[in-house]
Amino acid sequence: MTTDSDLLKRYSRQIKLAQVGEAGQRAIQKASVLIVGMGGLGSPVSMYLAAAGVGKLSIADFDIVDESNLQRQIVHSVSDIGLLKTESAARTLKAINPGVDIATYDFTLETEEINELAESHSLIVDCTDNFPTRFQLNRASQASRTPMVSGAAIRWEGQVTAFDPKRPESPCYQCLYPNTDIEAATCAAEGVISPLVGVIGTMQALESINILLGRGQLHGTVWLFDGQFMEWQKMTLPRNPNCPACGGH
Repeated sequence: MTTDSDLLKRYSRQIKLAQVGEAGQRAIQKASVLIVGMGGLGSPVSMYLAAAGVGKLSIADFDIVDESNLQRQIVHSVSDIGLLKTESAARTLKAINPGVDIATYDFTLETEEINELAESHSLIVDCTDNFPTRFQLNRASQASRTPMVSGAAIRWEGQVTAFDPKRPESPCYQCLYPNTDIEAATCAAEGVISPLVGVIGTMQALESINILLGRGQLHGTVWLFDGQFMEWQKMTLPRNPNCPACGGH
């Protein structure tokens, strides 16, 4: 059990911030976050949220660690090749912060399972690499009214945004991508520069903490990053009143 003394010592640099304080740190510790995808984005997201003291992290990924992952998926190491990504990641996260409760899901989540997990978590973080799963997570987010932070990275470009169904003005993922038949480019086919996923994943982790503190910033906007020219662009994303996923809210 974490004592007040432990809290002050381990998380002192966060607690010093006026926007956090002891009450905010307690809120972070009471939170539960579902991270889907333990690859390039899920690595920094999970590591920073574990370090920040999120009470429970549920990590989902059915894949195994491959040598080609190690260029960018920093939650895994050479000794983890051949292991399930959830097993490898859980070991790293426990080493970072033994006080965090880690739940692993090393299989493809069905719709009902995703919906149940969304209901029981404070936040969803989409770190996947395919549109069907992203749309599925979006539907679960909308149905459960659970906020979701979404990121994507390919080649030299990345984007990050968030959706909060509890806010009537907040759009959803399908407002951004109305066509559910769209196909995603893959890192295996297109390539990706390794620090890019760190940039986007770290932004996802930062916005996740903002949301857990009740001060989320990214709903209604999409931040686009060009790693070649080190440029950020901010795009306004209004809610589509005719969106099939959130238009009825």
